[in-house]
Amino acid sequence: MLSGVLDEYGNPTRVSSLFASIDGVYGIGIGTYAQLYPGIQATAYTPVQGREGPFMPRTVLSTSAGTSQTMPAPEAQLSVVQGTTPDTSNTVARPECYNIPSIQIKELFFELPLDYGHPERETIRVFARHCISLDRLKDAEALPYIVYLQGGPGFECAQPSNTGVTKVLLKDYQILYLDQRGTGLSTPISAGTLEKRGSDEAKAEYLKHFRADNIVRDCERIREKLLGEHAEARWSILGQSFGGFCCLTYLSQSPHGLRECFITGGLAPILEVTPDNVYKSLYKKLQHRNDMYYEKYPMDVARVRSIVKYLGNKGVRLPNDGQLTARRFLQLGLEFGLHGGFDKIHDLVFRAANDLQTFRCFTYRTLADIQNMQSFDTNPLYAILHEVIYCQAAAPSWSAERTLSLYPIFQWGQQIEEGDDARIYFTGEMIFRWMFEDYAELKPLAKVADMLAEYDQWPRLYDPERLAKNTVPVVAVSYVDDMYVDLQSSIDTAGRIGNCKQWQTNRYLHNGIRHAPDDVLPYLFSLARGDVDI
Repeated sequence: MLSGVLDEYGNPTRVSSLFASIDGVYGIGIGTYAQLYPGIQATAYTPVQGREGPFMPRTVLSTSAGTSQTMPAPEAQLSVVQGTTPDTSNTVARPECYNIPSIQIKELFFELPLDYGHPERETIRVFARHCISLDRLKDAEALPYIVYLQGGPGFECAQPSNTGVTKVLLKDYQILYLDQRGTGLSTPISAGTLEKRGSDEAKAEYLKHFRADNIVRDCERIREKLLGEHAEARWSILGQSFGGFCCLTYLSQSPHGLRECFITGGLAPILEVTPDNVYKSLYKKLQHRNDMYYEKYPMDVARVRSIVKYLGNKGVRLPNDGQLTARRFLQLGLEFGLHGGFDKIHDLVFRAANDLQTFRCFTYRTLADIQNMQSFDTNPLYAILHEVIYCQAAAPSWSAERTLSLYPIFQWGQQIEEGDDARIYFTGEMIFRWMFEDYAELKPLAKVADMLAEYDQWPRLYDPERLAKNTVPVVAVSYVDDMYVDLQSSIDTAGRIGNCKQWQTNRYLHNGIRHAPDDVLPYLFSLARGDVDI
């Protein structure tokens, strides 16, 4: 599930003044008030029913002068009994709070278990941004939360701005933009940070904790910290692409924490135990997208052939010491499934071919643009965990590489010999073993990737029986021409989820939520309300 950072699938939204606290102190526990404000003591709390959101906790603060003041509990420690001090160790005491046009943003870190099976052992820091419209601060307690789950795997959320998805969501929600564990500011994974783990075996063991099951556990721990643990303290979730996969894991593991679920281009194949069948479907869709590209830009047939011939197997050195080979160049087809993707790749192909005609080599600008367009160096989890996000008690065993043999049209070495008019087909969102040779930041992780590719004890991510009995409202959009999440598989999954409405459309591609948030999101919300029928 493709996703580049949140700017591809939408901009952030808002959050409530659940965190608005004394003098702007944000994210602290009730017990911490005594340290920061000696004259104030937290003595009790009273749940307050929001307009349509979860119960929001309120803390009654007594001053030394005998007066009292009811304040929103900054960390929402609901299980507070008079005379006790809640645990505040999991939240950083003084997160930053600032405003951008029309939005208040508060930044939070949480100390959470690496392994929830052994929470007493190592912890990791998980980061989230809370956003709320400035004109809704006064009624923030009545605003429901929505958590944005980014696509990927391995991508963080972008800095919020009052545009796109954020602007739409801010009308009705306060939003928590979560950097999923291992991404962004949430104990990010890289070759350098993994080096501190020591052996390759230790690195592989560590990375086993970064799939959807633990992302959901992180969400639940954060929800309990922010909203409390009683039955009404629920929030909504919005998952794009891989974020939708996480939504289905959430519905399987912890549906009690959810009031509603929105999924855009991310209905996972819940019965599959490896990606094999997924790739078999997506290679066919990818071939079709290649044909559409060349029909739009027929002159690029010759240009791509010239570039591939020039690069061959040896390739050229990229600015970060990675190797731009023909096979890596052809991975640019990953963009073909996005709005604007054809034009973006044509521009690059046109410039690269012009470089060869003019200088008989690529300019630095061209090399840098290609490197920056491919995110595997900066977001290595996208490569390392991409196949294992499908796995349930089975090993992926380099699935994309194995199934590629069924589609010789993607073998560029054969196509280059078939004549000057033969199209060279780009690959898409597939992960190959050779990537750990060509990408500078993946190269040190080659042995680790092999270990994970052969690991066959991955826990189950979905509970089909529980999903069939689901009562949480689920509304999903699936794209007919989706190049990353197969439509037929999505239809099958939607039919296996109770209380699920699926909107199928050929109007948008996989990044429809970013391309047309003013259309996609309001329609999903209207479906959830029952305003329209499918």
